Amino acid sequence: MTVPTITLNDGVQIPQLGFGVFQIDPGQDTERALATAFEAGYRHVDTAQMYGNEESVGKAIAASGIARDELFVTTKLNNDRHGRDEAQKALEESLTKLGLDHVDLFLIHWPLPQRDDFVETWRGLEQAKAAGTARSIGVSNFQVAHLDRLAAETDTVPSVNQIEVHPDFTQDELRAYHRDHGIATEAWSPIGQGGELLQDRTLTSLAEKYGKSPAQVVLRWHIQLGNIVFPKSATPSRIEENFDVFGFELADDDIASISALDVGRRLGPNPDEFN
Repeated sequence: MTVPTITLNDGVQIPQLGFGVFQIDPGQDTERALATAFEAGYRHVDTAQMYGNEESVGKAIAASGIARDELFVTTKLNNDRHGRDEAQKALEESLTKLGLDHVDLFLIHWPLPQRDDFVETWRGLEQAKAAGTARSIGVSNFQVAHLDRLAAETDTVPSVNQIEVHPDFTQDELRAYHRDHGIATEAWSPIGQGGELLQDRTLTSLAEKYGKSPAQVVLRWHIQLGNIVFPKSATPSRIEENFDVFGFELADDDIASISALDVGRRLGPNPDEFN
């Protein structure tokens, strides 16, 4: 099964569906989950320095035998490594753990606005891109005000902004800003962490209509909205199920009914307050 790609604003192509390793324990749990994901067909991996499992991701990549140019690997800067020079050092450490000479995408994980150092940190990511240690650079959990500052004070528009998006929290205003400025939207917690959301009557009815699970319906909603998604699971059957979202298409009114579930409910921290 071929996963569609999205062309980022720097010309780099990213698979629209990937595999996330957030909250998967380092070591054999991560290695096993990724081995299953690679077997299922995933070629896009999303990790972070904060997750503590980059070394396990690197071992899984090495064991897979998959050519490097067939993989898209993302990692994110830890919150205690902000600063122009420090960000570049942190990336070099990540590359050692991953066993790679470059990542495909490197993100500032959180803006930490009270620290007021994300602009200087972004300049470090710009230098990493120029050096080739990151093919693309972007941000995560940035709000419009943070993105506006980058636009005003630096030379590079982020390729992506990875933000919390799911039917309970659709982030319409921020996603519209992304569209207007050529920034791709990546969605974390795309299925609402598999909680109450997937029991919603709208989603269970649509799952029955399309002969899919509620999670598959939500992932398909993301795909048709143009979001980049990387659901996380350590369960082999779920890993395979989450990959099987390209053999059907939601009708426009069904997409609208899912979007109408938005109640503005965050599951994670507010980026304006998280420092």
